[in-house]
Amino acid sequence: MDFDLPQDLLDYLDELDRFIEAEIKPLEEQDDNIRFFDHRREWARTDFENGGLPRHEWEALLVEATRRADKAGHWRFSAPKKYGGKDGKNLWMAVIRDKFAAKGLGLHNDLQNEHSIVGNFPFVAMFEHFGTEEQQKEFIFGGFERTRRTAFGLTEPEHGSDATHMETRAVRQQRDGVDGWLINGEKMWTTGMHVATHVATFCRTSGEDGAARGITCLLVPADAPGLKVEEYLWTFNMPTDHPRVSFTDVWVPESAALGPVDGGLAIAQSFVHQNRIRQAASSLGAATYCVEQSVDYARARKPFGEDLARNQAIQFPLVELATQCEMLRALIYKTAWQMDKMEHKQIERDLSDKISMCNYYANRLCCEAADRAIQVHGGIGYSRHKPFEHIYRHHRRYRITEGAEEIQMRKVAGYLFGYMGPKKAKYAK
Repeated sequence: MDFDLPQDLLDYLDELDRFIEAEIKPLEEQDDNIRFFDHRREWARTDFENGGLPRHEWEALLVEATRRADKAGHWRFSAPKKYGGKDGKNLWMAVIRDKFAAKGLGLHNDLQNEHSIVGNFPFVAMFEHFGTEEQQKEFIFGGFERTRRTAFGLTEPEHGSDATHMETRAVRQQRDGVDGWLINGEKMWTTGMHVATHVATFCRTSGEDGAARGITCLLVPADAPGLKVEEYLWTFNMPTDHPRVSFTDVWVPESAALGPVDGGLAIAQSFVHQNRIRQAASSLGAATYCVEQSVDYARARKPFGEDLARNQAIQFPLVELATQCEMLRALIYKTAWQMDKMEHKQIERDLSDKISMCNYYANRLCCEAADRAIQVHGGIGYSRHKPFEHIYRHHRRYRITEGAEEIQMRKVAGYLFGYMGPKKAKYAK
């Protein structure tokens, strides 16, 4: 067994570091852009008088950073080559996200709104697997050209983690001789609606409540008559772009269907594995940053004339966290490497539990590490002059939004006890 990272991956990390120093750091420091990352960050980013939405200046800065990264050949790294990417592998993406988050807050990688100079594009995989040729051209190329932005309408006010009991309905209706669907319902946490051109709206089109079969994904234009943003939910981590959206007699043509009619639940699950392993790596990197910053502070701080780090009450909690980071890093890298050797369907069958282990544990670990960093740093750690409160507020949401940790633990339990996965045949006997 060889646990060394490939040399070409290490070389690419060096290339990214050089690009950050040459292009991104200067942009971060000009025109007082550092206000988006220092103690003013929440106020600089949030338009409190406009529903708590992101300020235009903040989003424009992120666009400029990714524009520079795209010109340098980095932004689309994970996308297929035919879309201008480099067919970036899961292992490479996991390592990059880990290393980026371990650098701390910065314009190179700010995951409050999934920004990174090495982008993650779950919708590319979704349209690649399920879209028609016309949809792929419109939404994949349009996404990179910023003429298309698709929000994700799955969660509902009364049905959080359970998509099979959704109340949003779509029924067939013909208009002016064109076959189509009439949609009525409501969605929650439809992130990005303030800039979205379309909403991938999951609706029950047949079957009984609770059935996995009978759900269809419809691409609804954001300006469709009857579609309304009811409110933007103010959250623990601001700014907010997570609204409640209603659909009242919204009509779309048959061509708006993404993937097979009644088979939409597979679409909702199609990119969770890539998302979860990469997000787990980001949480791991952020946890590592919190531990390392705490160690440096404990060595430099000298209460009562002696290093704070001499105290076992300081040492032991950080030892525990550092140990967990190392063990988790091995599992994340191994799992990402295994994902690169499997087809999509095999990943779901044989590796889904390991991906869930990585994700739920990394998110929890990051929150614990941020909390410990606050404690080690004392009063200054509690202030906004250190980034730990921001890290905690941001990564706390991932214990819910990337599939609640209870849902992921249930997935792991299903594989462990043979209710699903490779062990199912064993216990069926």
